[in-house]
Amino acid sequence: MKRSWNVLSQLSNGIHAVADFERAAYRLVTEQVLYASDRGARTAYHLVEDHFDDYVSALAPLGIRLERNAHYRYVVALPAHAEGVPVTLEETLLLLVLRQRYDEAARQGDIEELGEVVVELPELQEAYQALIARPMPEVGTLRALARTARRWGVARLVDSEADDPQPFHLRVRPAIVDIVGETWLQRLDQHNRDDEAGDDEAAGTEEDDAAA
Repeated sequence: MKRSWNVLSQLSNGIHAVADFERAAYRLVTEQVLYASDRGARTAYHLVEDHFDDYVSALAPLGIRLERNAHYRYVVALPAHAEGVPVTLEETLLLLVLRQRYDEAARQGDIEELGEVVVELPELQEAYQALIARPMPEVGTLRALARTARRWGVARLVDSEADDPQPFHLRVRPAIVDIVGETWLQRLDQHNRDDEAGDDEAAGTEEDDAAA
């Protein structure tokens, strides 16, 4: 790495300990995105931002590259080899739909100050039908999927007020444009191929049973 955490700690005149730099690196790897607007991530974000080249050098041997967005103030860690990360079809579909809604909002100029896009449930339901010809998951399932999306730093669920007929809405976060890209389309294609193979296998079994 470019400079050790010990050297960076000394250069901070004792403001930051070695453990502070280590924790920031760990959070970046495990949470994937650090937003300056998130109170709990603010310190880690500024450490990475202020020592960006050092963190780039530290994480490169792990096959992780860093990107930063100065406008919306976030840093994202992108693994070079993400095929080993288990992702379900339901998770893939939700993130692809949310990415489409984000892109559409960007074209219409509906992105908020922090780079977020609000997606209401009726809008999400329509997007599922229009984009993938599937019904939107039930509310309980959608809540669970949203928790996964939050861990990846691409969306967060916000509960509605008591007088709102919908239980919650989703806020899509700007790092979705960095994370949900070609690899996700490849995952969807793989899921589709697996489904087709399963259908063919089932059809073959039925033909064998009929012949028997």
